[in-house]
Amino acid sequence: MAEKVSLKDIAKKAGVSTTLVSYVLNNQHENRINKETAKKIRGIASKLNYHTNQIARSLKTNKTHTIGLIIGDISNPFFSAMARIVEDEADKKNYTVIFGSSDENEVKFAKLIRTFVNRQVDGLIIAPPQNSEKHILYLQKTKIPFVLIDRYFPTINTDYVVLDNFEATYNAVRHLIGTGRKRIGMITYNTGLAHLLDRKAGYMKALKDHKIKFRADWLKEVEMYNNKNEIEIGVNDLIAGSAPVDAILFASNSIATNAVKYINTLQVRVPEMLSLIGFDETEALDLFYAPLTYIRQPLQEIGQATINL
Repeated sequence: MAEKVSLKDIAKKAGVSTTLVSYVLNNQHENRINKETAKKIRGIASKLNYHTNQIARSLKTNKTHTIGLIIGDISNPFFSAMARIVEDEADKKNYTVIFGSSDENEVKFAKLIRTFVNRQVDGLIIAPPQNSEKHILYLQKTKIPFVLIDRYFPTINTDYVVLDNFEATYNAVRHLIGTGRKRIGMITYNTGLAHLLDRKAGYMKALKDHKIKFRADWLKEVEMYNNKNEIEIGVNDLIAGSAPVDAILFASNSIATNAVKYINTLQVRVPEMLSLIGFDETEALDLFYAPLTYIRQPLQEIGQATINL
């Protein structure tokens, strides 16, 4: 294994001090350093294949220029798109993003929190799973800067960047009503996550404000994982019987994808017999014979705002 090149090695080759080499390679005091000397130092560093010792540098500056990103599930197109945007926005500010998926699991989420804290990231961007409030409170005690993304906890005072899910869902239901739909069902998750509760509340309020009496059998709640069968049962319940719904609102793109795949096997014409609307664009739904209306979250703006915070 080749020996690591040090600042001292470069200084010796260049015939200058180690301090001057450090200034040049760290872009410090540029106006006070002769340009030809700086060019010579950088040339020698390149020939010797010198790389900054990030560990030593972080110990000196107390910064690692890394941000930890914890998302719900990287296989979900929403989160993969968000991770891409966060990474690009962080790179513009010379930060590297390292990320992990909690899989909506509190135990795995806690492990990721500890891992990133131990790696001394400069900050965290977090889409927390259900029942993870205690871990957020722990982070507040550590004084590590963090921003919640996509989700928030109403009982904890934190920085967060989220969609106004209540208004978005309210507008979606109002759109359906405007197209003549009167019996609107919803499939959502059985969860205490505030952003999903906001979506459910927006759905209920829109029905109420438009004088449509809500029926309990119009709302189907499924578990967040292993829910394919539950979603299919929910769809069946909504479109069966003497008074089937004429529209369904899906609270997430994962629900929508599973539901639309199933609806595609049924003798149901969309949108003539049944209107569908969901959250977030996903390529999987492009294969459906009828275009699916969806609520587009402003991912670019959310990512930029989060990194700026």
